Amino acid sequence: MAKRYDPKEVESGKYQNWKNKGYFTAGDKTKQKFSMVIPPPNVTGKLHIGHAIDNTIQDITCRYKKAKGFDVLYLPGVDHAGIATQAKVDAELKERGISRFDIGREAYLKEAFEWKKKYSYLIHNQWEKMGLMLDYTRERFTMDEGFNKAVYTVFKTLYDEGLIYQGERIVNYDVEMKTALSNIEVEYKQIDGKFYYFKYRFDDNKEKYLVVATTRPETMFGDTCVVVNPNDDRYKEYIGKTVINPANGESLPIIADEYVDIEFGTGVMKCTPAHDPNDFILGKKYNLKMPIVIGTNGKMTNLVPTKYVGLDRFECRNLLVEDINKNSDLIKIEDIKHDVGHSERTGSIVEPILSKQWFVKMKPLTTKLLANQRSGGKVHFIPKQFEKTLIKWMENIDDWCISRQLWRGHRIPIYYQKSTGKILVSDHLLENNGDWYQDEDVFDTWFSSALWPFATLGWPDQTDDFLRYYPTDTLVTGYDIIFFWVSRMYFQGLKFTDKAPFKNVVIHGLVRDSLGRKMSKSLGNGIDPIEVIDKYGVDSLRYFLSTTASPGMDFRYQEEKVIEASNYLNKIWNSARYILTNLPEDFSDEKINKKKLNLIDKYILNKLEETIKVVTKAMDKYDFGIASSILYNFVYDDFCSFYIEMSKVSLKNENTETLKVLLYCLKAIIMMIYPFSPFISEEIYLHLPSHLESIMLESYPKYSKTYTFKNIEAVDTLKEIIEKIRNYKAINKLAPNTKLDLYIQSKNEFLENLKEYLSRYTFSDIKFINEEVLDSTSFVLSGATIYIKGNSNKEEQKQKLLEQKQKLENEVKRSLNMLNNKNFLEKAKKEKVQLEKDKYENYKSQLDEIIEKLKKI
Repeated sequence: MAKRYDPKEVESGKYQNWKNKGYFTAGDKTKQKFSMVIPPPNVTGKLHIGHAIDNTIQDITCRYKKAKGFDVLYLPGVDHAGIATQAKVDAELKERGISRFDIGREAYLKEAFEWKKKYSYLIHNQWEKMGLMLDYTRERFTMDEGFNKAVYTVFKTLYDEGLIYQGERIVNYDVEMKTALSNIEVEYKQIDGKFYYFKYRFDDNKEKYLVVATTRPETMFGDTCVVVNPNDDRYKEYIGKTVINPANGESLPIIADEYVDIEFGTGVMKCTPAHDPNDFILGKKYNLKMPIVIGTNGKMTNLVPTKYVGLDRFECRNLLVEDINKNSDLIKIEDIKHDVGHSERTGSIVEPILSKQWFVKMKPLTTKLLANQRSGGKVHFIPKQFEKTLIKWMENIDDWCISRQLWRGHRIPIYYQKSTGKILVSDHLLENNGDWYQDEDVFDTWFSSALWPFATLGWPDQTDDFLRYYPTDTLVTGYDIIFFWVSRMYFQGLKFTDKAPFKNVVIHGLVRDSLGRKMSKSLGNGIDPIEVIDKYGVDSLRYFLSTTASPGMDFRYQEEKVIEASNYLNKIWNSARYILTNLPEDFSDEKINKKKLNLIDKYILNKLEETIKVVTKAMDKYDFGIASSILYNFVYDDFCSFYIEMSKVSLKNENTETLKVLLYCLKAIIMMIYPFSPFISEEIYLHLPSHLESIMLESYPKYSKTYTFKNIEAVDTLKEIIEKIRNYKAINKLAPNTKLDLYIQSKNEFLENLKEYLSRYTFSDIKFINEEVLDSTSFVLSGATIYIKGNSNKEEQKQKLLEQKQKLENEVKRSLNMLNNKNFLEKAKKEKVQLEKDKYENYKSQLDEIIEKLKKI
């Protein structure tokens, strides 16, 4: 092994070797399967730190399951990302001075395909840099031939069952992309705005008027009535009369409907059915006209007065307010802050517009999902609270607008016959025919990605992969796409396969910057994972990402934490070097002989087995933060800081059994760290005296009682004594190697066997005694009382004992309260209750000793 841990050297060549040897390829039917699909990244650019956390948790899970003996499929692929990719390609064309309309649909789709090729290649490189054990032999794309077949099969089935319909609805329009959006593609942001108060004068008496307030004056051209509440005494007498629209001079009837909130604003509401979803409902109810005055491009249509036609909606707003003010019909303008919908993709303010679109009826699909989630076949969410989030959304969902006015995506397979007006719905794309033409729209991207868990495995065909690996076992994703993606995969999976597409959904939080802010281009605070990898190595980044976050919780990216992870891995590297350089050339890696073990060896084996047990339990629960924390404590405190130091005494005495224990522990440690940091684990593993071709073929350590021992408490006392003496020297400003006369009083007969260790690591002359030592400084520990001769200061000693007494009294009180708590005794595990009882007895015993000592001072 190299003297220095160099991540670049360690990582070099390993991924390609694993890939070439076929270690990532699933297919061993003799084993139990474990399958997972990667959430397909959009082919819109490089992967960011959010992808890194997502993929790291997935890869840890898959490597762990493989080491546990499963046939693991971790399936890769990318998403065509219709609107997102089109925005990128449009921007690239704009830089070249052209638009998609200049080159036409066919040429444009070729441009989009070239974009996909370029960024798929970049994404592949990043996956490799991250060390993901993806089965590339099964890689998929949401627009490959097989996937297209699945998309069109689903659409035709839903259409034939009456779950797809075309209807005129108010939809949110991205006027920049000129396409409809679903409600969940709209992000509401609080921005500065204005409330405009206008006079709507009565037709029969222009001196009188109603006050109407709006934040969108440009929509006034589309007003078809004014509405008041029938129970509002202020306006009852005006119901049935007409007022004049100050925007265009048209007469508007005053109607009554309880929808109007008497307490809100002036209690008078203008109704614009073609540009507001609530007004649309009123329009349908009262059979009102629905003039569209703002087009899908955000410009005013020819249904407005000539001077405003073709103006941008906001430009029109300013001009219209000026004109109304000139006519003395503007009362006032108030500055406000309000939530306004923005396109999630382009950031432009969305425009609600009446439009004919294709919709999916959601009620039948969500009813099945909710029934399944309330039955024995439910999907388990980790953490559990996200199940409630899903259910709440599914109980209140609107019909899904699935058509998009884009060129990039799966074109809707509906054909219209020019000569007869007939409609043909196909489960595949048809050839061009002079008398038939295809619908211009494409599907919402989520319509296809909702099929990802089963379409990637060959559905609608009953392929071997589909039959073996579906449903998948676990989905790992962020909470921000539960509604966008998780819910849709769930109800589509139930609909078309009769099974939930995954058994578990592990939810992680978002990575924020060091100040807790969301990462964004505007703030310039994004983190490129590849830059971090180049600086500190992928093992350090993976370890940081997977161990810092708690399930479902956001966490901050902190470079110093990545450095800490690197230091930790360096500690493991140095420990491995120490062990391997101490192995003689003729070392035989035989089974440990339990009869030849000393107390320290038994102690570390005990600690290791307990660590394996707890870490495995946490890994099975996807609680990687807990697992890594437990392992970290064992590696740092028990193995490196304690056992390796103690082993120097044993090795000086040529104890070969200690070498076997060191090696046994090292192998277990690197197998437990391996899912988190696979490259350094592989490097160390291949330097062990006996090993397989790769750590990827090795088994995860199993908890065993073979190496659990009794009567090892003396080692805990040894550690406590060493720590107490080191603290004593530090407080008294003594050099660490200052020799002391140390007397130990203990009922533990095994402690005396550790005299050599005590002497070496406390730099003391050790004597075991049965009675207390006068004129000395004493400390009461859990398994012994120690006396330091020649350093007696009664007042100081009394003060220290009083401090210890206070701490122990607090612990006794806390423990007693726990043991007197009925809830704790009834609900806590038996082991936990027993542990608390043991703690109480230990604290009480120490307290009694201190009280006796205080009496003698």
